[in-house]
Amino acid sequence: MDSSDKISIITPRKSLFDLKLKEIWYYRDLFVLFIKRDITVTYKQTILGPIWFFIQPLLTTLMFLLVFGKIAGIPTGGIPPILFYMGGITVWNYFSDCLRLTSDTFVKNAGLFGKIYFPRIITPLSVVSSNLVKFGIQFLLFLAVFFYYLFTDTQIHPNITLLLLPCYMIILAVMALGFGLIISAMTTKYRDLTFLIQFGIQLWMYITPVIYPISQIPEKYRWVVTANPVSSIVESFKYSFTGSGSFNIGSIMYSALFSIVLFFVSVAVFNRTEKTFMDTV
Repeated sequence: MDSSDKISIITPRKSLFDLKLKEIWYYRDLFVLFIKRDITVTYKQTILGPIWFFIQPLLTTLMFLLVFGKIAGIPTGGIPPILFYMGGITVWNYFSDCLRLTSDTFVKNAGLFGKIYFPRIITPLSVVSSNLVKFGIQFLLFLAVFFYYLFTDTQIHPNITLLLLPCYMIILAVMALGFGLIISAMTTKYRDLTFLIQFGIQLWMYITPVIYPISQIPEKYRWVVTANPVSSIVESFKYSFTGSGSFNIGSIMYSALFSIVLFFVSVAVFNRTEKTFMDTV
């Protein structure tokens, strides 16, 4: 064997919390390829292609406007209904897409994982990263609506909490990744969970202030919504751009702490499942 040849020895993780960050950096090219794959595959064989990134939030906003605004008559706390719904949808779509797509990491990639070695956590990380592109496109659409109302409606009052926007997205990304890793580990043994994910995400949206402001919830039920760690992020996102609604730094800290604890627990569960999942998938 030539002395210049390199031998890689793959050993199991000694710690459940071992992320092997050096390996992730070493496989950064593969990480980028996964991101490109996730972006292109979604609408690769559709006629409209990436235009669906704009169409989906628009159609959802119009549906919410008709059902919850016109028919149900749910108030939006003084925020123009289109801006209110689009703000909630933009943030919620990022969280729900990341959660849904990371929750089947082991099952969806079983064939790939069984052939070659690379840090498995790269796959869910690429999902969270690629969905930032989709979020960015939908966020531009939201900004277009926001600036329209900013110059035509005096009720819109953006404020300094806009500086926390990157923090909101980081908290959501970590939270979605944490839940997704735990669910992906569970689905290796309990495939029934894959049928419940979409239903569970839909139910979760209804206890998140996407279609209603927290102020409209009866006091005796409000604790259910405030205990939801996503609620403070969605409500704060709307408040930052409109000045209406509520902003509580304590609630933001609660969501951030929840995400951090959840992430470390999910990494431990993911690493433990990674050792034996090929026997059950």
